[in-house]
Amino acid sequence: MGYGKLTTYAFVLLPSLYLAYSFFHLVLSGEGKRIDIGSFLLRISPYSWALYGISLCVGISVIGAAWGIFITGTSIMGGSVRSPQVATRNLISVIFCEVVAIYGIIMAIVFTSKISSVSSAKGFSNSDYYTAYSIFFGGLTVGICNLVCGLAVGITGSNAILADAHDQQLFVKILIIEIFGSVLGLFGLIVGLLVTGKAVNFEGA
Repeated sequence: MGYGKLTTYAFVLLPSLYLAYSFFHLVLSGEGKRIDIGSFLLRISPYSWALYGISLCVGISVIGAAWGIFITGTSIMGGSVRSPQVATRNLISVIFCEVVAIYGIIMAIVFTSKISSVSSAKGFSNSDYYTAYSIFFGGLTVGICNLVCGLAVGITGSNAILADAHDQQLFVKILIIEIFGSVLGLFGLIVGLLVTGKAVNFEGA
C-alpha cells in the first residue's frame, strides 16, 4: 500500500466508516431521534465553535505550508547535487510556501478579536451563535484554501527547480505559474474576511 493510499485510508475512509456505523446503529436500535443536527449545533458552546475555527485556520494552514516546503526542499536538495546554482534562486519557492502559514496566523488574529467574555446570566444570543458559526466556517475555509495553496506552490516549485536545473531560461516562466498558485491562499483569506464581516463581538442574551 502506497503512502498516498494509506493517507486516504486514514483521513477519509476511517472517519466515513465510523459515521456510517454510528448512524445505522442509532437507526436500527430505535434511537434515530437522537440524530438531531439542530440540537447538536446548539448544545455546543459558541466559544467552542469559534476556537475550533481558529485552531483549524492556523493548524491546516501550517500543514499546507509544511507540506509545500517539504516538497520543494527535497527537490532543492536533489537538484543542487548536479546544478548547485539552483539552490539560492529557488529559495523563493520556500518563501511562497511560508506565506501560506502567515495567512492563517493573520486570519486567526482577526478572528480572535471578535471573541469577548459574556457576563450575562441568560447565556448566549443569536448574534453570538452567528459569530461563532461564521468564525468556525471562515477558519475552515481559510485553512483548506491554504492547504491547497501550499500543495500547489510546493509542487509547482519542485517542478520549477528541476526545470531550472535543466534550462535556466524556464525559471521565470514557471515562477509566474507559481505566483498564480500562491494567490489561492489570498482568495481564502478574502473569503474568510467576507464570511466574518458582519459578525459582532459576543454580547450575551
